[in-house]
Amino acid sequence: MRPGLCQSPFLRLWGWPLAMALLSATGLASALLFERWGDWWSWLGLGIPVAVIGWFSWPRARPVEAATDADTPAPPF
Repeated sequence: MRPGLCQSPFLRLWGWPLAMALLSATGLASALLFERWGDWWSWLGLGIPVAVIGWFSWPRARPVEAATDADTPAPPF
């Protein structure tokens, strides 16, 4: 049985980077070669990878573990 497209080790590793590269390349090419719709596509093609990079590089707050009664020290009084 042949593995599906999503189960390919190559695409699992390089699928999203290739998609971002394709978006960037088409965005750059359309900005240079076309008017009107090319301007719109260039904004999308170059903006989406920047938004993805910003999303994944934004620092996230670490979840605070719930303290149990055994973990908290007793008051000194």
